Amino acid sequence: MSLKALNERVKTDLSYLAFGGKDWSRMLYHPEGHVYDAVIVGGGQSGLGTAFGLLRERVSNILVIDENNEGSEGPWETYARMVTLRTPKHLTSVDLGIPSLTFRSWWEAQYGAKGWEAVDKIPRGDWMNYLRWYRKVLQLPVLNNIKLNLIEPLEEGLHRLSIEGPNAPSSSLLARKVILATGIQGGGEWHIPPMIAENLPKYLYAHTSETIDFQKLKGKKIGILGGGASAFDNANFALSEGVDEAHIFIRRKEMTRINPIRQMEASGMIERFHALSDGDKYAAIAHFFKHNQPPTNDTFERATSWSGFNLHLNSPWLEVESVAEGAVITTPQGRFTFDYLLISTGLLTDPALRPELKLVESDIARWGDFYKAPRELANPILDAHPYLSPGFAFLSKDEKGKKDLHGLFAFNYSALISCGISASALSGMRYGIPKLVSAVADQLFLDDRDKVLHHFFSYNETEFNGEWSKSKLKA
Repeated sequence: MSLKALNERVKTDLSYLAFGGKDWSRMLYHPEGHVYDAVIVGGGQSGLGTAFGLLRERVSNILVIDENNEGSEGPWETYARMVTLRTPKHLTSVDLGIPSLTFRSWWEAQYGAKGWEAVDKIPRGDWMNYLRWYRKVLQLPVLNNIKLNLIEPLEEGLHRLSIEGPNAPSSSLLARKVILATGIQGGGEWHIPPMIAENLPKYLYAHTSETIDFQKLKGKKIGILGGGASAFDNANFALSEGVDEAHIFIRRKEMTRINPIRQMEASGMIERFHALSDGDKYAAIAHFFKHNQPPTNDTFERATSWSGFNLHLNSPWLEVESVAEGAVITTPQGRFTFDYLLISTGLLTDPALRPELKLVESDIARWGDFYKAPRELANPILDAHPYLSPGFAFLSKDEKGKKDLHGLFAFNYSALISCGISASALSGMRYGIPKLVSAVADQLFLDDRDKVLHHFFSYNETEFNGEWSKSKLKA
């Protein structure tokens, strides 16, 4: 099968499902201009899958915006530096149960069934190419090079989005629902420990989420703080780009060896996480954070195969300083001098860190507002996460904020404690997107409840027009 043939198969499959039927949602008119039923912020895999899900629900008055260039949405062409995805290749995601939309179908259309069998894990670049195809074949309404600056609540059920960028149709958009499909960093910000930010000039370090010119690091010696999968991805990438030495520093005495996601994928923990009590949810994610995500075995082997690779266990950074030769770090195992540092310390999640939520973040409920964790589990990082509905909607701390928060959804990493990994890991999207889409559609429906019921009760269009003939009965 060719890609051209697959494109036709997708159209046929969707036609069998009556995809593209008439919208049931009701247009809202406003003097400022067009009102979208939903604006999805983020055109990566989460945003694209959400757009497709809403179209399947016959909600087509939607728009997806993304601040990046077309084809560079998400991390895959920017800061993701792994060779392959970490997710098992057989897990489905944004296809939402349509076989012809799966990555496997896309791959086999080009390389055949034997080509698929030869794949161990999905190559990172091919995943991005698949998402580009997915967007195109579904004709999803995405506008690139548009950045969201601020969400401003208007009357209940309506939000003004202040935007900018070369493709921005105006300075603002109006939307009944706003879905923040903004990825791993979309619920907060990448974390640079103060010890580093306050003691080193910026030219000596970068977080691994940043754009890094590795060409300038050829022949150099770099230190990497962090022991998760991303640290090893970056070490391998740096060495492959000509870095002379890459040293990873991990505070643990031993490498973490357990990946909780693998257990969650098979146990029902992803799709049924919403059914757990608050105590169980908090404990589960505290356990998840405890283990973090280790590198895959092939990533570890790839990185350690380089002669310039070095691993330092039981080596937290106690002190950093800038010297003429570069950056000096002090660990319990000694002092080391590097030309450059990469910081792979993850992120912090808190709505207060998001500029677009500036007008509403004080109303957003956090986990610390609704649940008091046992002392042995309590963690201020977890407590700062927003306390969301099972459908990813922001909830208010009190009655005062309900009106302003109505219609705002967080389908990003900040949903981790409330909704599990269904919005933050590829293996969870086939479960998370339908829950999100259903919640958005339910809100749209209930917002118009009075009109919906009025039209239902007043409906009197005749459908049956048969006539009963008594003469035929006598015969």
